[in-house]
Amino acid sequence: MPLPDATRRYPVTLPDGSEHKGTVFLNRVIDHPRFQVGDYSYASDFDPPQDWASHLAPYLFETSAETLRIGKFCQIAHGVRFITSSANHAMDGLTCFPFPVFDPERMVGYQPDTRDTVIGHDVWIGYGALILPGAQIGNGAIIGAGAVVRGTVPDYGIVTGNPGTVIRHRFDADTTAALLDLAWWDWEPERIAQAEPALLSGDLKRL
Repeated sequence: MPLPDATRRYPVTLPDGSEHKGTVFLNRVIDHPRFQVGDYSYASDFDPPQDWASHLAPYLFETSAETLRIGKFCQIAHGVRFITSSANHAMDGLTCFPFPVFDPERMVGYQPDTRDTVIGHDVWIGYGALILPGAQIGNGAIIGAGAVVRGTVPDYGIVTGNPGTVIRHRFDADTTAALLDLAWWDWEPERIAQAEPALLSGDLKRL
């Protein structure tokens, strides 16, 4: 079966032929200079917003210094939020109060934290998860519902809880290395479509 058309806004077609408006391919609905998303990565929401960028990353502004990068084939559930670096206050002084924010002459360029947030390929982020500034989430990771994630998540790690903790790895080291070497998410769509049975069955040898 062919892959869905990567250029569609609403990639899910319901049995009655209508488009499901609650699921979008993100790079078809987001036009933001600091928000980058790969093909086939989607988000779902029970109350679809008009502005998906500000809905998912409310502190990511066009003037922000950081970038939010999401790879290909990621799956983002309802209620997920990316709290990017522009949200952070300076913590090295005697107060955290952001005085320059209230002064038009000093506001531009004032940003104590400039770390990028990077989500790898084929990452599943569950219901209501919170991704904190500077998080680096590896390929194939699973972020559990309600998890609060900071720091680095290894490739194919499974994270739950607050603070987010890697509870186990999806595969052994050799399988993880083989999957990273194959990098199936970079294949041509026709080849990925042919590989679908192996991808869904977990048959690495067949893949």
